[in-house]
Amino acid sequence: MTTTNNSQNIPFNEAQQAWLGGFFAGMYSHILQSAGSGDSANARSISIIYGSQTGNSESVAHDAAQVAKAHGLNPDIMGMDEIEADAFSKIEYLLIITSTYGEGEMPDNAQLLWDAISSDDSIDLAQMKYSVLALGDTSYDLFCQAGIDWDQRLEKLGARRVYDRADCDVDFDDAAEAWISNTIPLMADGAATITVDTGSSKSAPKYGRKNPFPGKLTVNRLLSSSDSSKEIRHYEISIAGYELSYEAGDALNIIPVNCPELVAEIIKAIGCTGDEDEPVHGELMPLTKALSEHFEIKLPSKELLEEIARRSGAQELNNLLRAGDKDKLASYLWGRDTLDLLLQFPEMQFSAAEFLALLKPLQHRAYSISSSGKANPDTVHLTISSVRYNSHNREHKGVCSTYLADLADENTPVRCFFSPNKVFRVPENDDLPMIMVGPGTGIAPFRAFLQEREFHKAKGVNWLFFGDRNAATDFIYQDEIEAMQKSGVLTKLDLAFSRDQQEKIYVQDRMREQGAELFAMLEQGGYFFVCGDAYRMAKDVDKALHDVIATHGKLSEEQAADYISQMKKDKRYVRDVY
Repeated sequence: MTTTNNSQNIPFNEAQQAWLGGFFAGMYSHILQSAGSGDSANARSISIIYGSQTGNSESVAHDAAQVAKAHGLNPDIMGMDEIEADAFSKIEYLLIITSTYGEGEMPDNAQLLWDAISSDDSIDLAQMKYSVLALGDTSYDLFCQAGIDWDQRLEKLGARRVYDRADCDVDFDDAAEAWISNTIPLMADGAATITVDTGSSKSAPKYGRKNPFPGKLTVNRLLSSSDSSKEIRHYEISIAGYELSYEAGDALNIIPVNCPELVAEIIKAIGCTGDEDEPVHGELMPLTKALSEHFEIKLPSKELLEEIARRSGAQELNNLLRAGDKDKLASYLWGRDTLDLLLQFPEMQFSAAEFLALLKPLQHRAYSISSSGKANPDTVHLTISSVRYNSHNREHKGVCSTYLADLADENTPVRCFFSPNKVFRVPENDDLPMIMVGPGTGIAPFRAFLQEREFHKAKGVNWLFFGDRNAATDFIYQDEIEAMQKSGVLTKLDLAFSRDQQEKIYVQDRMREQGAELFAMLEQGGYFFVCGDAYRMAKDVDKALHDVIATHGKLSEEQAADYISQMKKDKRYVRDVY
């Protein structure tokens, strides 16, 4: 999932776009509660509802369910798109686990339920007892906003909070575990005590965020032309021998190593040598290793930013922080990283311990897999745009994209783990049409989808909308795409290269041009997938889809919105956006 913003050719920092990662799988897999007897049919029911963009909230929901079973409860796990507002309003015991997407927005699968619950003040939830777990990232201004909104809305409608909301940062394991451990017993109070086998026979997965597997990078190939304004690369990572599998639509999480030059420059800027030994996760290690492998050093944390403002006494920065004007602060920080700020105030120095205390843990980066696990069982393919730009008289590089491009090789284990995306899947019915909109590196999962359809010898229509800046330099996978057209796997292809003509043309324009046929495919039960930039492209594509359905379905705007809502409920309109 590439994180490039074409405006000013300066990318959003990868840390800001990082998909939350990690699982608690197996955390409570050997718990048994046997303090009495009874039948699970008589257990108190508890609804565990999740809003998830990348699968983390769903994973935590399943962990909460295991603990609920151990406490004599009968958990019912549902995505927010799997329950209607009427049924939601009748729940007595509720746990909500939700991430926040974009700029404080609900995850895609939560939006319809949220719209229904937030718009009706007549709903009475006096019978409901609830608690909320919010997953987020403090790099964003609206930290955990979706969870905050749910918490406040339920309280306003009369529900009783049994345990305070927990707001989790990207490293959420301990906080989420504590929330589960504290909340479930309160929900179980007074419930019948029963014997429950929580799955002691099910072992925890061998590899995950806390125990990544050491993949071997076997292919690193430039896809875009050397004359392109972008650097898009194709990677292949071997998973042979690890007994791992993945599905088309899943993500691979890469745990990067920070740029050695950036590490050295930061150490110099704070007045240290790099040899200072500091405790990190219970291990004493040199500062150089700590900054290379364990901490985010590209994007300044809020704590570091505030400390730099305090120590430097910089009037402009202090005024921006005191005023709380997010737009002006964002403008000030645009294109700056931690080293830029340290160089701006060279009189400041930090001890190694002081500096590390102000940093956030180094996080994995998640990328949409661009291969089918059935067609490529021993390798995982990725399609990534290398982030490089010049700002404040320095060359800047993305953390993970250039780690793969410049540092990793076949002799360097690439630490990684999978994140399933159970919704973003090829249709189970091979005869149904599949419409894919994925400009730039957004093509990644659709390359996987097409491989999957070819593997299954599916007969359904496969229609791809793809584009970028220039066909001559940015038509990645052109040979493969044309071969798939020739073989009949790719039924229909619409291209939009925005800068090949005076008037810019984008994928949403091609959608409107092909509106009649596009609507006909939807009427046949077609699936509509989108992958790529959430901030512009995905919104423009959504607007175009509404227009196409309204125009060619002869529907009002409201009816078109209802049509799309039903598609979302049926999981026929699914997005993988970032």
